[in-house]
Amino acid sequence: MSDLKRTPLYDLHVSLGAKMVPFAGYEMPVQYKLGVMKEHLHCRTAAGLFDVSHMGQVILRADDPEAAKVALERLIPQDVLGLGEGRQRYGFFTNDDGGIEDDLMFANRGDHLFVVVNAACKEADVARMRAAMEPGVTVKLLENRALLALQGPKAEAVLAEHHPSVAEMRFMDVATVPLAGAECWVSRSGYTGEDGYEISVPVAAATELAQALLAHEEVEAIGLGARDSLRLEAGLCLYGHDIDSTTSPVEGGLTWAIQKSRRRGGAREGGFPGAARILEELTDGAARRRVGLQPEGRAPMREGTKLFASETSDTPVGIVTSGGFGPSVNAPVAMGYVETALSDTGTALFGEVRGKRLPVTVASLPFVAAGFKR
Repeated sequence: MSDLKRTPLYDLHVSLGAKMVPFAGYEMPVQYKLGVMKEHLHCRTAAGLFDVSHMGQVILRADDPEAAKVALERLIPQDVLGLGEGRQRYGFFTNDDGGIEDDLMFANRGDHLFVVVNAACKEADVARMRAAMEPGVTVKLLENRALLALQGPKAEAVLAEHHPSVAEMRFMDVATVPLAGAECWVSRSGYTGEDGYEISVPVAAATELAQALLAHEEVEAIGLGARDSLRLEAGLCLYGHDIDSTTSPVEGGLTWAIQKSRRRGGAREGGFPGAARILEELTDGAARRRVGLQPEGRAPMREGTKLFASETSDTPVGIVTSGGFGPSVNAPVAMGYVETALSDTGTALFGEVRGKRLPVTVASLPFVAAGFKR
C-alpha cells in the first residue's frame, strides 16, 4: 500500500491495533480490536470516533459572499442563497443528464462557504468548482485540516465536557469551537443516523483531540466496516454504489434535499446541470426508485444481486446496491433499485444468490430510526 495516502491519524490507528485497508486512495482503518459488530453496537448505544480526514474540505470565498452562493447554486439543485449563517445542508453535484456526480455537505460560515466532498471525488469536484467559479470565487482545497466524526447518543455529553456550547447546537448547526487548544469547525451532523458531530481540526491538533475524546469511557474508535453497516441501517447512500453519475436524485429518493425555491414555480427554478430531467421527474416520477430491502432468513444479499418479480421470471426488475448484516436489527438489510411499480413497501421479490432465488421484501427506510437532535 506504499502508493496510498495516509491521514494525520495513521499512527494513532496503528497504535490502536487497527486493520488498515485501501479506501479511496488512502490507508484507512476498517476495524479495530473490538471488531465490526461490537463497534457498530457501541456507536448505537454510546459514542464512536471516526477518522474521515480523507474527505475533501473546501473553502469557497468571494469579495461578495453572495457571489459564492450564486456560483454554487449553478452547480447544485439546492437552495444556497436561503441557507442561514451557521447552518449546513446536504446537496449534490449534478451533470447535464441529471445524474449525481457526487454528494456533499455545504455550510454558510458568514464570509465564506465550507464544502465537504467525498474522498474519491474530491479532485474532480474541486476541478468542477474551479472551472465554473474562478476567478470570481476562490476555490481552496484545505490540506492542513483533519476531519473527525463523533457519533452516538452519548456524543453530546462527551463533547460538552470539552466545550459546553456544543450541547446547544441543533441538527445541521455549524459553529467555531475551541477544542484541544485549536480552532475547530463543528457541525452537528453525521453519517450514522445517530446524533453526533463532525469536527474539522487543524492537523497539528488532530491526534491530541482524538486521544482526548478516546480517553472518555463512552468512546471507542470505529472503522470503515461499522461505518458502512451504520449508514446502511440509517438508509443513507454511499456514492458510487447507491447513487452515481447515472442516477437522478428522484430515482435515488433524494427529493427531500431539493428545496422549493429550486423546483418548478420556485423563486430560482432550475439553473443547475440536468435541471430539465430532474424537474420533469419531480413532477412525473421516475421509472425506478431506491428502496429498502429485507431478505428473509439470515443470509445477506450483497451489492450486485439481481432482483426478480417471481421465482421463475427471466427479466430482472432491479438490483441491490448495498447489502449486509444489520447488527442493530439482528438481520440482513439491503438497499437497491426496483421498477417504480414494484417499489411499494411490502412488495415481495426474489434475489438471485449463487443461482438460487431467495425471498426479499421491499422495506421502508431507514431500518433504524434517526436520533438527530432537531
